[in-house]
Amino acid sequence: MRYYFAEHVEAYRRLAREGLTQWNDLFGESWTYEEFPNRAFLESVLDRLVPGGAVLEYGCGTGPAACFLAAQGFRVDAIDLIPEAITLARRFARERDVDVNFSVQDVCALPPGTKQYDVILDSYCLQSIVTDADRANLLSAVRERLNGCYVLSTAVYTPDRVYEDGFHYDAGTGICYQQTAVPTADAIQLNGAWYHPHRRHLRPEALRTELEQAGFTVLSQDGGNVLATRRG
Repeated sequence: MRYYFAEHVEAYRRLAREGLTQWNDLFGESWTYEEFPNRAFLESVLDRLVPGGAVLEYGCGTGPAACFLAAQGFRVDAIDLIPEAITLARRFARERDVDVNFSVQDVCALPPGTKQYDVILDSYCLQSIVTDADRANLLSAVRERLNGCYVLSTAVYTPDRVYEDGFHYDAGTGICYQQTAVPTADAIQLNGAWYHPHRRHLRPEALRTELEQAGFTVLSQDGGNVLATRRG
């Protein structure tokens, strides 16, 4: 089992059990399905996107951003690793009478693709893709499919971010590890205890460098909100 699977499958099963609508509901935050965390950023870049263009959102969760773009007239494919997330997303799309092509896929293991997208969207997925190899695979898959704008929202490191007991932040890599009793394939040992990759919180400048080295041109950046295009 990969390090990112167990947390996410349990989270979306809990959403379904408790009648919640999106990831942030699990943490007592006050977002609604329509007022999702990266909506303001999406609205700020809408005029730079191809009207009615083809969109791929990966790591879509229960689909609030995908549904928002579909309601704006975009043609949206949206994928997530967790079947329970996609089941909820399809229901919420039906309730809002919007057409989104949802499917279950692992963004870290996408097969070669030929379909091109005017927009590829990340709504706080990249922070959960932690290892160098997984991030390289993801960014390569994005670049292969992108014929327009990469719209990325991800958590980044800030000096006031607090890591609780049971977590270890490696400032050199930006990786936050979580202590575990059952080591995954990517787990490491620290002070005699096992930790598995949990999040990657890069500083904004390091995120920009990562994107540039992966073949993107950054058009604008505000912390973890990035608008980029494929270079070359």
